[in-house]
Amino acid sequence: MAFIDYYKVLGIDRNATQADVRKAFRRLAKQYHPDTNGGDPQAQERFQEINEANEVLGDPEKRKRYDEYGEHWAHAEEYEAQRRQYEQRYGGASHGYGGRSSGQGFGGFDFGGFGDFSRSEGNTGGFSDFFEQLFGGGRARRQQPVRGQDYEAELHLTLRDAATTHKQVLQVGGHSVRVTIPAGVADGQRLKLRGYGGESPQGGVRGDLYVTFRIAADPYFVRQGNDLYVTVTIPLTTAVLGGDVQVETLTGSVRLKVDEGMQPGARRRLRGKGFPVYKREGEHGDLIVAFDVALPQGLTPRQRELFAELQREGV
Repeated sequence: MAFIDYYKVLGIDRNATQADVRKAFRRLAKQYHPDTNGGDPQAQERFQEINEANEVLGDPEKRKRYDEYGEHWAHAEEYEAQRRQYEQRYGGASHGYGGRSSGQGFGGFDFGGFGDFSRSEGNTGGFSDFFEQLFGGGRARRQQPVRGQDYEAELHLTLRDAATTHKQVLQVGGHSVRVTIPAGVADGQRLKLRGYGGESPQGGVRGDLYVTFRIAADPYFVRQGNDLYVTVTIPLTTAVLGGDVQVETLTGSVRLKVDEGMQPGARRRLRGKGFPVYKREGEHGDLIVAFDVALPQGLTPRQRELFAELQREGV
């Protein structure tokens, strides 16, 4: 089976950041998605390659093994186990097992007659031969079944929906999928459901389902991270003389004391009354209350007289 360079598949450099990987994957997945290409077989094949590349390069641990072992990255742990057994049995480098040396990749191993299989650009000999003998018994490897197609779906929630752990049912690929939504999810956050994608045409592993959450703006609260912001309008008399005001939270209303001489724009922080912290049960952000002062309109003659008196006194 020919070696596929996942970096070339996504069209990125080997020094690309994880953010670059995600950006390239989303762009190409959208371009070659079967739903937008009328079932074109070539687009389907390209889409599978893009998903496969993202599965590896999008995972920092898998990417690290891929960068080190190339096409044999999936056997890295087995290889390392074999290496450790050899070192324990024969004493490591003193018996010809060279190990890795800084800046030399695989340095030149001599694993019981497998010879020198140091990695270098274009090397198709020793290192590949070693893995072939170690994992394939010298026989031609069977082609792995093509993995099933990944699915993308969006789930629209209200802010209050996103504040509680609950279940919803999605219709994806003609099937009903019951999704548990943890409290505290954010707008644009993606949830991966392994094995809930398309079936493999060759009986292999099913694809995955990626659910993106879309949270609508709330008419009362503004969310920033785990904190909630709300503006409460109070009468001028309450701002001047002080008093109490009812403030709505996600779990009900609370009575908040307003100090005498409260200025417009002043804020109060109610700790633990904000949004739930994702997957940290019992933890919440804060609720920040900003005060706005309503100026009276349509004054009666008596009220105007009182304000005029205050004005004369320089209040």
